[in-house]
Amino acid sequence: MKGHFLMRQEQRDRIDVLKSVRKKVMRLKEAAVVLGISYRQCRRIYRRYLDEGECGLIHRLVGRPSNRAINPGPREAILERYRQRYPDFGPTLAAEKLNLDGYKRIDHETLRQWLVKERLWQKRRKRSGHRTWRQRRAHFGELVQMDGSIHRWFEGRAGGDYCLMNMVDDATGVTMSLFDKEETTACAMMLLWEWIECYGIPAALYTDGRNVYVPSEKSNLRAQERGTVVWTQFGRACQKLGIRIITAKSPQAKGRVERSNGTYQDRLVKELRLAGISDINSANKLLHGGFIDQLNQKFSVEPTERADFHRTALGYDLESIFCIEQERAITRDWIVRFENNYYQLKRQSKYRPASGKILIRKYLNSELHFNYRGQDMNYQQLPQRPVPVQRQSGTKKKKKYTPALDHPWRCSWKKRKRA
Repeated sequence: MKGHFLMRQEQRDRIDVLKSVRKKVMRLKEAAVVLGISYRQCRRIYRRYLDEGECGLIHRLVGRPSNRAINPGPREAILERYRQRYPDFGPTLAAEKLNLDGYKRIDHETLRQWLVKERLWQKRRKRSGHRTWRQRRAHFGELVQMDGSIHRWFEGRAGGDYCLMNMVDDATGVTMSLFDKEETTACAMMLLWEWIECYGIPAALYTDGRNVYVPSEKSNLRAQERGTVVWTQFGRACQKLGIRIITAKSPQAKGRVERSNGTYQDRLVKELRLAGISDINSANKLLHGGFIDQLNQKFSVEPTERADFHRTALGYDLESIFCIEQERAITRDWIVRFENNYYQLKRQSKYRPASGKILIRKYLNSELHFNYRGQDMNYQQLPQRPVPVQRQSGTKKKKKYTPALDHPWRCSWKKRKRA
């Protein structure tokens, strides 16, 4: 309303002090101490108070537009672009996309205020966590968290839910991910293989209690009764590489990878929608084509210590380590059954196998390797189940011997004694 003005409490407190100075009750030097400002500033304020009255205490910029304010024209264009292309994007991600689209550089907080004012975005209540914050590990590669996120990544364009396997370093937040249909052993092996090729062999993995990573309780009980150790296929590969697997008791324990999954579910889903991707292969190309690098550049931090706990993979045959190993029985004819198929192995000799067991390795590219007593053997798949061959003896069958009537065998022992 015209003739009215608003003052802060700090400015209203100055009125009483300056009135005391005007009545000669207080000097300017004492007023500066009370107001907590310099003597020169107090003198300026007092002169303005004498010239303009109480209105002179109001800051000169009150009611004037900011020098950094965006004109209404570009503001409406930015909001219209948001409504058309990024209607469900958060302010931070939307600001990044708008800057890439060529619009004037805008801060995410400014965009958030615009969206809240236009009712395009709602304020979110921050929840206070009840768990204590665990400090990051000090070294890169000391602990890497691993988890699978089942989500509608393609928003129904490819039907159903898919799995994103994700690995996050605890010390730096560096991430690496891979798409697959489900959280399988093969997908976990491929992701760990890529991590090793990029950074090296980590010291430990932090996973949940799924059967992909650790055996079930029943398997552990049976192994304890037999006095043996049972491994999953993934656990066996980690054991050969010297990687320790730590099992988390709750999702909050591995919160770093869980929060990383939330970042992927927010940003990656929108990137897949903008690129029109609806299949796993194209999604993996998008991940490794720069999306993961952008996330690492934006969210990763420097470790506390400079030492890297990753070990080199030189000397390891990763192809034979990241595979499915199973033991099968071998017949006398050097035939092995695996996955409901029969395979004829090349004989090492004309005799039957000395050992009745053979180790079969199925590589991630579906290649089969039959390892017999430490040596890979050539094989040939049989079209059908082999029929056992009946062996014919070279000697003639003996006739049954029938003794004569007067043969001693036909007499009782008393008759033979008399005779």
